[in-house]
Amino acid sequence: MNVSFLSHTISIACLACATEAVFGYPAWLFRLIGHPVTWVGALIARLDHWLNHPNDTPGRRKLKGVIALGLLTALPVLIVLVCLKLLSLIATPLEIHILEGLVASTLIAQRSLWEHVRAVLYGLQLEGLAGGRKAVSMIVGRDPEQLDEAGVIRAAIESLAENFSDGIVAPLFWTAVAGLPGVGGYKSINTADSMIGHLTPRHAAFGWASAKLDDLINLPASRLSAVWIILGAMTMRQASPSGAFRAVRYDARHHRSPNAGWPEAAMAGALGLKLAGPRVYGGVMVEDHWMGNGRSEATQDDLARALRLYRRACGVQGLVLIGLVSLLWL
Repeated sequence: MNVSFLSHTISIACLACATEAVFGYPAWLFRLIGHPVTWVGALIARLDHWLNHPNDTPGRRKLKGVIALGLLTALPVLIVLVCLKLLSLIATPLEIHILEGLVASTLIAQRSLWEHVRAVLYGLQLEGLAGGRKAVSMIVGRDPEQLDEAGVIRAAIESLAENFSDGIVAPLFWTAVAGLPGVGGYKSINTADSMIGHLTPRHAAFGWASAKLDDLINLPASRLSAVWIILGAMTMRQASPSGAFRAVRYDARHHRSPNAGWPEAAMAGALGLKLAGPRVYGGVMVEDHWMGNGRSEATQDDLARALRLYRRACGVQGLVLIGLVSLLWL
């Protein structure tokens, strides 16, 4: 991997980060053509229907899951590479570079994540607990009717922290490492994990490969996301970078996910909260270690602080990308 290639890919990540932060993914474009993730999701659903047969043995279903993962990862990457090759015949390198950044921006969720979590705060402010439960049900898998106001707020902050890692930091990391093909492959694997990587009877074997590979490729971003949150906390008077560091050091490794604990612990420590802990999914209690040692009774002010810290962490990440590009261009 040479300096020229890295300067190219990191500058694509910079352009994607800035474009998505300003414009997001326009609603009119979604109505017109959908979204790349929905296209990948449709492919995953087809592969699940074609290959995941209930009568197969668990070993055979696991093998088919590996095959499905290979197909849905290779196909988007191949399509990107072919399109870039064809574009090189009709467009200038600068035009292709800009187009790569614009396409990569569709695979990042800075703006949409902020809007979805802010909607929880607005729901609580305008409609009380019922409004908060309705809004949080759009971003978490747990039963919102089991949550009081503090539970709604903790769920929203946990979602903000976890999705900061796999919805923003990870796509930008893989863009910086491998350009548009890299982020295309990442989003395919991440989408597969969200659809078939959970331990239901249907997907315990078939989704095994997707879940394991998603854990692996999110390892760098989960650690980076904690760093960005700690650095972001250094710019806020109402956040504690030392608290974030301590929570990451002592609690992150105890989370049931090998990755989610890092950003959740950093967010919890920075805000003086306890996140994660025992939760109910589908009527089943899931025992999990608390992230942080602060208050469990989170307030609306805590959610507002979390949103501000999230924006600071995004800003830190953007500045680091700009700094890397500047160094590589010198």
